Amino acid sequence: MTPAALPFLRELGDLKRIHSAEAPGSIAERLFALGWGALLRGDQPAAVMEQIVGAALVSARLGDLDLAKLIRLGLGPDAVPVLQRAFDEVTGDLDPALAQRLRAALVHGRPAPGAVPSFVGKLARQPRAGVTSPGQPRILLQPAENHAEHCLMVAVYGVLASAWHGADPVAVFLAGMAHHFHNADMPDSGYSGEMLLGDRLDTAIETARAACLDELAAANPVLATTIADALAPIAGDTTPEARAFHVADVLDRVLEIEQHLRAAAVTMDVVLGAYGLVHDGPVKAFHDRILADAGLA
Repeated sequence: MTPAALPFLRELGDLKRIHSAEAPGSIAERLFALGWGALLRGDQPAAVMEQIVGAALVSARLGDLDLAKLIRLGLGPDAVPVLQRAFDEVTGDLDPALAQRLRAALVHGRPAPGAVPSFVGKLARQPRAGVTSPGQPRILLQPAENHAEHCLMVAVYGVLASAWHGADPVAVFLAGMAHHFHNADMPDSGYSGEMLLGDRLDTAIETARAACLDELAAANPVLATTIADALAPIAGDTTPEARAFHVADVLDRVLEIEQHLRAAAVTMDVVLGAYGLVHDGPVKAFHDRILADAGLA
C-alpha cells in the first residue's frame, strides 16, 4: 500500500454518493443489495465477487450506465466495449491477474436482482456513527453514509488489497460484505458507545451477528457457514485475508471523513478552472462574459 493508490480509492468511495433515477439509494448501497441477493440464491461467491467488484470499478467513471442500461439505450454489441474502456481507464495499477479476472466478468453485468435477507435493508437504513471519542460529543458530517455502503466499499477495497497481501479475494470480499452484521440490529454509537458498553460489548455484537447468520442459515446453510468462516480471521491480523480486510476497513473509515473535508475546501477556481464547469462549446465565450459580469469569474 502506497499513497499512489489513494486517488482511485477516493474515486471509488464516491459510489456512496452517486445516485440516479434508476432506483433509490446510492450505487454502493444497491450493489450491496445485488451482491447479497446473488449470494442468497446460490450464485457462486467467486462469480458474485467478480461481478460486483467489476461493476464498482466501471461505475467509478460510468455511474449507473451499467450493461443492462446501455443495452436498453440501444448500444447492443457496443455496450461491453464501453464498460471495458471504463475499466481500463481506472485499473492501470491493478494486479494484472486480478484485473483480467474482473474484466472478464464485465460481459455478465451486475448480478440480477433477487430476494435479500432482512439485514440488507436494515444496514441500508442504519447510519454510521460519524467521528466519536469517549467523553467527547459526536462530530456529525452530513449526509452520513450507511452501513450497507461502508460494507460494499470495504468488500471492493479488500479485493483490490488482496493482491498486496497474497490473500484470497473471495474470502476478503465476503468478510467485507458481512463485517457489520451486528449493526443491522445495533445502532451505531461509535467508539464512545463501545467504551460505555464495556465488557458487555462483545455480547451485544455476538447476539446481533448471530441473528443475521441464523437468517442466512435458514435460507442457505452452506452460505451461512462460508460467511462465518470468512469472518473468523478478521478479529486479528494474522492471515493474509485479515490483513487485506483491515487495509480496506481502515482506509474506508478515514477516506469517508476526508471526503467531507475535501469537499469543504473546493474553490471556484478549481471548479471553473481545473474542472471546466463551463466547458467548451458554441456559446462558451458568451457564458464566460456572463460569469465575468456577475463577478463569478
